[in-house]
Formats: sequence, C-alpha cells, structure tokens
Amino acid sequence: MTDAIPKSRLPQWQAAWVIARRDFVSILFSRYFIFFLLGPLFPMVVGTLAAGIGQRVQDATAQSDVAVAMAPADVNAMLRARDALVPTLGSTLPRLVPLKRLAPGESFDPKAALSARKGTIAAVLTGTPAHPVLTATAERARQWKGAVALIAANALAKTAPVYPTVATASVTTSGASERIGRVHTAQVSLTLLFIVTIFLTGMVMSTLIEEKANKIIEILAAAIPMDAVFFGKLFAMFLVSLVGITVWVTAAAGLIGLAGMDPAILGGFDVHDLPTPGVGWPLYLAFAVIYFTMNYLVIGSVFLTIGSIAATVREVQTLSMPATMGQVVVFFVATLALANPGGPVELGAILFPLSSPYAMLARAAVEESLWPHLLAIAWQAL
Repeated sequence: MTDAIPKSRLPQWQAAWVIARRDFVSILFSRYFIFFLLGPLFPMVVGTLAAGIGQRVQDATAQSDVAVAMAPADVNAMLRARDALVPTLGSTLPRLVPLKRLAPGESFDPKAALSARKGTIAAVLTGTPAHPVLTATAERARQWKGAVALIAANALAKTAPVYPTVATASVTTSGASERIGRVHTAQVSLTLLFIVTIFLTGMVMSTLIEEKANKIIEILAAAIPMDAVFFGKLFAMFLVSLVGITVWVTAAAGLIGLAGMDPAILGGFDVHDLPTPGVGWPLYLAFAVIYFTMNYLVIGSVFLTIGSIAATVREVQTLSMPATMGQVVVFFVATLALANPGGPVELGAILFPLSSPYAMLARAAVEESLWPHLLAIAWQAL
C-alpha cells in the first residue's frame, strides 16, 4: 500500500501544470487582481500630471532678473549693451531691469534691496560700467559674473562691436552624448527591473501564506509532490506578472503617445529623445523580457522558500527583510558596474546569479556585442 500511493500521483510536470493553471485562473479572475493592476496606474497618472504641472510652474517662476542701480546714463548704457548682445548670446545672458537711477552723490544699499524680496530680482548691479559690483548669492555671482563683465565691456565701447556670423554644422549625435544616453538608459532599466521584480515577487509569498493558513497546502502536499506545488505556484505567479506588466506597459505607451501630441503632459518629455541602446531597441526589449524572466524566477524562488518556512505574516516580514535588503545591495553593485565596464566589479556581477540579469541588461544598453548575452543567458538558465 505504501508503494501504491506514490505511483497514483501525477508526474511532477503534470502536477506543476495543474497547480499553475489553478493559481493563474483563480488570481486572474479575482477582484483582488483588478485592484492589483490599478494600484501602480494611480501613481503613474498622478506622477504624469505632477510632472506636467511642475514643468509649467517651473517655467513660470524660473525667470530671475538682475536689477541695475546706477547713474541714469550708466543704466541706459548697460541696457543697450545687453540688448545688443541678445542676438548673439540669447538666453545665456541674464535679464537686466532698471531698479533705480541714482542722482549724483546718492547712496544705495543693494543688500537692502535684495532683502526686500520684491518680484523676480535675484541680484543687484551697482557701481559703473568700468567698475561694476554684482551683489548676489555665491551661486548666482559665479553664474552671472562673466556675462555682466561682457555687458559692461560692451557698454564702455565707443563704437558698437561687430560680431562675426558663425556658420554651424549639426550632427544628430556624438560619441560622448551617445555614451551618456546609453548609460542613462541602463540606469533607468535597472531601476525599473528592480522595482518591478520586488513588487511582483511579493505575491508569491502572500499566496503561499494564505494557503498554509487555510490548510490547503496540506491537501496539495498529500496529493502531489511538493516540488510540483512550488514549481506550479512560481510559474503561475510569473504568468500573472506578465499580464500585469502588459497592462502597465500599454498604459505607459498611451501616456507616451499623448506626450508625443503634447510634450507638456510629461513635463516636456519627447519620445524621440530616448537614446538608442547598444544592441538596438528590438533586441534590447527582447533581452529585457528574458532577463526579467530569469530575475523573477530566481528571486521568486527565494521568496517562495521564505513563504514555505514562515508560519505567520509577522514571520514573513521578518524573514523577507534580509532578502529584500540583499536585493538592494545587488542592485547597487550592478549600478556600480556601469562606472567600470569590463572591470572586476562588472565581471563579478555578471557571474553572480542574483546580479547577473541586472548587469547584463545594463550591458545590453551600453555595449553592442551580442555573444556575451548568449553565454549569460545559458549561465542564468543553468
């Protein structure tokens, strides 16, 4: 009789399929899953609106002026000199506004004028064009010192300076800007992979704890091998995660489409400004799916193990904290590897199974070679 019980059980892969199908269907058609999908969309919408509104507020309040308090002739000379430089230097020049035209011998305190905090005045220019005095914060003084000197020199000139027309030749990109853009793409991708993985793998623990509390796990253990239960739950939650990611990506694509029609919606974001990854967008998206799969299955297995040995929700919180903090460390190591491509930190991050998906996704954004990804995927699968 003892030998008949194991023979009556389903094979492990069939039992895992039964568990995966059961969990996937039960979660996908539950009210909880609908709220789970909507959860990240609310911050996404609110963040998008906040970015657009914040950009407009910043544009409306970013104007800072340099107030001029000099003799009447000097004020007029400084204003004319600034206007003459605008066609050449444009927005790099601070805007000058007349604050006070001083009578001969009249004193003026620029610090008191700044303390009054009137309008958009960020600095006060006193003295004469030959000896200008700029009163401002240290940051503003460094920013505007050269521009004020140029305006003052222009005001002292007997004749209007002639500025030659500079011919320009534009290119779409350069080596430095392309490298910086690829590194930014890698940083954003690593952050998204980390957040999505941590957010989604937590569901594995919660479902297992619920079934342990309801004694369902004991029934399943009596009917099928426990390995099949774990495999089935892990892959069921992975498929549920893919459904959730598909919904979120679709929503994000809709927001990016709206931003293409009105960039102010995303605070001036333009989809055409996205830098192209080293391997190109089609392959990069394919690698992103593969490395997310590898990362989810590894981290999901860790959290599934934690859920199996924890008896209560409090124990889950206590036991999962080291695993979560370990993921934070892994994320930082993979990000640090971007600073030294090909160095020992990057090679160690690629070889270590928990950080390998992060390091290789970053490498796909920065480097163009494909063969390391084939080796890395085979290593991660193993």
